[in-house]
Amino acid sequence: MAGEVLSQSEIDALLSAISTGEMDADELKKEEAERKVKVYDFKRALRFSKDQIRSLTRIHENFARLLTTYYSAQLRTYTQITVASVDQLPYEEFIRSVPKMTVLNVFELNPLEGRVLMEINPNIAYAMMDRVMGGIGSSYNKIDNLTEIEQNIMSGLFEKSLENYQEAWNTIVDVEANMTDFEVNPQFLQMVSPNETIVLISFNTQIGEVSGMINLCIPHVVLEPIIPKLSVHYWMQSERKEPKQAEMEALQKQIRLAQLPIIAELGASEISIQDFLHLQKGDVIQLDRTIDQPLVVKIGDRQKFTGQPGRMNKKIAVQIIDQLVRGDEDGE
Repeated sequence: MAGEVLSQSEIDALLSAISTGEMDADELKKEEAERKVKVYDFKRALRFSKDQIRSLTRIHENFARLLTTYYSAQLRTYTQITVASVDQLPYEEFIRSVPKMTVLNVFELNPLEGRVLMEINPNIAYAMMDRVMGGIGSSYNKIDNLTEIEQNIMSGLFEKSLENYQEAWNTIVDVEANMTDFEVNPQFLQMVSPNETIVLISFNTQIGEVSGMINLCIPHVVLEPIIPKLSVHYWMQSERKEPKQAEMEALQKQIRLAQLPIIAELGASEISIQDFLHLQKGDVIQLDRTIDQPLVVKIGDRQKFTGQPGRMNKKIAVQIIDQLVRGDEDGE
């Protein structure tokens, strides 16, 4: 009953049952003690916290969106890929659940150690290959007798999608994904020890009228160097981190090299459109400033300085006299 709030009538009924012997207080204590015991399987060690699993889920949800866009363009048909589940389990348990004949892509994530396994349902793989070869996206399950051409087409189609996987990870770590192997029989794969903990990400995949699963197996040894980066605390620290000194200097250098228009304004005047249309050579327009008043120097469209006209090296120039403060600028 821990965590529950009883009403007064329920408390009275409970005390009455104990006093009459209908309920034994010792049995209640024993039941409460038994509830506190949790079974822990040391063969199925949970090495990732819930926070880290949530981070992995966000990364692969982003990957699923990128993959949906990529395959929609490549296959020119309706494509929808979403994350179905993210679990951690022993490698042996995962490999036993893989069909005897399926599509297996093995790739590395340099500079991380170890290899990652992507298992694609044969129906999905054949539908993709059929679309690439100009078909309607029909699915055939003859994975046990793939031709060399079919293997090259399939492996090439999935290898190109690894660029999206790199992009999904770039918020955490810069990786370079390289395809290392293509198999159809899981018995020929032994990436890690049977008891090694892996993260299994399952994707619901819809290609045209064909649906199936894509499973991504990431061993703990691959993620071990970057596990601290998978916590929300690390992300929040990264967001608050100030720019490095080198980045600040580079930014300041670029700002100093930026070019700005400078305008020395002699004065201004207003005339009617009728007078403007009748202007002729020799006419004089009277400005709103006298010859003894300083010029206004603008940076872009903002008044920043006052100056006086002159010449320098046989060219017209303006000498800066003073800087306009905010009040002077607003009053102009």
